[in-house]
Amino acid sequence: MENNIKDKVVIITGASSGMGEAAAKHLASLGATVILGARRADKIEKLAKAIQETGAKALAVAVDVTNLEQVKNLVDSAVKKFGRVDVIINNAGIMPLSPMDRINVEEWNTMIDVNIKGVLNGIAAVLPYMKEQKSGQIINTSSVAGHKIFYGSAVYSATKYAVRALTEGLRIEVKPYNIRTTIVCPGAVKTELLEHISEADIQQANKDYVGEVGISPDSFARIVAFAISQPEDVDINEVIFRPTAQEL
Repeated sequence: MENNIKDKVVIITGASSGMGEAAAKHLASLGATVILGARRADKIEKLAKAIQETGAKALAVAVDVTNLEQVKNLVDSAVKKFGRVDVIINNAGIMPLSPMDRINVEEWNTMIDVNIKGVLNGIAAVLPYMKEQKSGQIINTSSVAGHKIFYGSAVYSATKYAVRALTEGLRIEVKPYNIRTTIVCPGAVKTELLEHISEADIQQANKDYVGEVGISPDSFARIVAFAISQPEDVDINEVIFRPTAQEL
């Protein structure tokens, strides 16, 4: 697997915890150079230092994915230091689930900004470089909720359906530039996402469920490594994975 990962320059948003952190550690262990993007600068700087101490290359760049200029700075910083960008994992996301009749409009708008616009900003920032290189891979994190809707997930699911639509449209359009695109749709994974749920009853129900069936963020790390590791003429377009115990 590591033969097509080693020495690749991989940008990861949402890298301060959960699936992004796990992906950074795993890809670095396989020889990738990882650029860690997140709002919590202290966490990604600590993670970058830990990765560097293993002998791998890592760079931390504070970023708010809703701000296009900050995302461009993240990508530009990677190219300036390492000469290229081979992969971006647009992984930053939030999940403040709630029934729509509770009218949490501010949370709806924040989900749209982070989960949709954040992905678009990542695409906008890397695409010029990848077009010029005639190579690259854009990996976008959707969700099982981008395939199914459950109680309280309407707006969150809408953002994740959007990620799937955007990525499939991108796939069609970037064929002339030899760019690969991948949608990753996790099921119940134990991360900080549940902490974003402001409705106490919805949060507790989801914590109970994920606590029972949820799997480690390392599962996501292995999936993205699989997608990146394929030969350049193989494009893994979408992967759905769940805990074996998850029925949804």
